Amino acid sequence: MRLWSLHPKYLDTKGLLATWREGLLAKKVLQGKTKGYQNHPQLIRFKNQKNPLTAINAYLYQIFLEAKKREYNFNKKKIEPIILKEKISVNSSQVSYEFLHLLKKIKIRDKQTYNKIKDLRKIEINPVFKLKRGEREDWEKIKEK
Repeated sequence: MRLWSLHPKYLDTKGLLATWREGLLAKKVLQGKTKGYQNHPQLIRFKNQKNPLTAINAYLYQIFLEAKKREYNFNKKKIEPIILKEKISVNSSQVSYEFLHLLKKIKIRDKQTYNKIKDLRKIEINPVFKLKRGEREDWEKIKEK
């Protein structure tokens, strides 16, 4: 499961579809409607919010809006369209890590998107987040080579 901190406009088609699907799974976990993925590290920042369901719905709403811009047909009835007033903090090194991680993925599967974003210096984040200086998030799991 990957719930990107990055703005969804950077995601290729496969990444956007996967984020929607995985976000909906995360919502089910937070609702207690599934037994799997309950302790998945990507859920920690949502679980730590005053209202985790509001936070995940706001996150999914941003994914929905990006899909709508691309004229994809995501089912809006699966979420509540929410704009968060209190944004979720994300560390700057986490955003950098995720951007490099995304670049590795799309370099292989979507050269056009890769070429469009590979030289970006200012990386936007999903509007549910606010950027702060800091290291990679404690919940991020790094695969050892």
